[in-house]
Amino acid sequence: MMQRFNLTSADCALAIVLLGGGILFGAEVLEHGAGMDPCPLCLMQRLWFYVAALAAYVGLLHNPRWGIYPLLTIIASLAGGGFALRQLWLQSLPAGEAPGCAAPVSQLLENGMYGEAWASMFFGTGNCIEVDAVLGVNLAIWALLGFTATIALAVMQWRAQS
Repeated sequence: MMQRFNLTSADCALAIVLLGGGILFGAEVLEHGAGMDPCPLCLMQRLWFYVAALAAYVGLLHNPRWGIYPLLTIIASLAGGGFALRQLWLQSLPAGEAPGCAAPVSQLLENGMYGEAWASMFFGTGNCIEVDAVLGVNLAIWALLGFTATIALAVMQWRAQS
C-alpha cells in the first residue's frame, strides 16, 4: 500500500530556500569557475531567484503558514520567468533583428550611466543572444524550469497551511 507523503508549509518554504540557494550557487560557479559572463537578463533572473528565496526565508522566520509569503514567492518567480522568456525570445530572433551588444552592466554603473544599465538589464542586449548550455540545455531554459519548480513549491506551501 502506498503511503501519502505530507509536506508542511515550513517544509515547502525550506525547499524553496534550498532550491534558490542552489541555483544561485550554481550561477556563481558557472560565472567564476567556468568563466561564463552573465548577460544583463541573466543578472535579472538571479535577482528574482534571490527575491523568491528571500520571501520564503522571511516566511520561515516569521510564519510560513501566512499566505503572503508564498504569494510573494510566486510573484518573484513569475517576474524572473518573464526575463527568462525574454532571453529565449531574443535568442530566437534572426541575426539581423537582434539588438546590438552593449557595455557590461558593471562598466555602465561605474560610469554613472544608470539609465542605460537599467534598460539593458530590463530589455536585454545583444550579449543576451549568446546561447550558453549546461548538459546540452540552454541556461535560460534551466532558469525557466527553476522558476517553475519554485512556483510549484510555493503553491504547495500555500495549500499546506500547516
